Amino acid sequence: MKKTLGIIGAEQQEIDLLLEHLSLEKTVKKAGLSFFCGTIHDYPVVIVKAGIGKVNAAACTQMLIDLFDVKMIVNTGAAGSLDSRINIGDIVVSTEVIQHDLDVTDLGYKPGDVPGTGKVFTSDKLLHDLAVSCSHEANPDVTVYEGLILTGDQFISGQEKKNWLIDTFHGLCAEMEGGAIAHVASLNEVPFLIIRSISDKADGSATMDYTQFSKMASYHSARLVEALIEKLLAL
Repeated sequence: MKKTLGIIGAEQQEIDLLLEHLSLEKTVKKAGLSFFCGTIHDYPVVIVKAGIGKVNAAACTQMLIDLFDVKMIVNTGAAGSLDSRINIGDIVVSTEVIQHDLDVTDLGYKPGDVPGTGKVFTSDKLLHDLAVSCSHEANPDVTVYEGLILTGDQFISGQEKKNWLIDTFHGLCAEMEGGAIAHVASLNEVPFLIIRSISDKADGSATMDYTQFSKMASYHSARLVEALIEKLLAL
């Protein structure tokens, strides 16, 4: 029996492509969210738009686990690049995730440390390897990078903040939900993966770039999720 995959996007455009390919069986509404249950390429999935930010993402993740008993979770969407090599449209597949805005350094912890839990949440190796293996097939003209993704309740659009993130964490990109999803999934011992396509460079032009390129980035990320589902089906 195939393990149900939970798929989370923050915004509608981040899940639209996947909904187009979903054979819908039922829709469940809970806490203002709509959970779309069915199959993609005959693989069981639950797709949901969580809303923006860590609280929305965390609540949504726990509901996916409690209500639908999902056995794996993938987060798809857009992010801002923190690495000069990584351009708009490129994809980052997480190896690890950190919440960059969690700060209890005055109590002796390092930036991003979650007291009692740790700092880094490690992505599932199988999901990671499958996603990387089918990345060229999914998006032939897109470069895929693997590494650390940073999460915080901030849209990064200034060079000073960007430089601090780079110097402090050395992450590849920054977004607003993945770390919370990773945190909740890890507490529940549910494998997870964060997939993000670059919509902007997290700098002074980020707001303009995000408006122009977020739809394209969302498409690239969702295409990789769809290809990942095909790989899961073959296991």
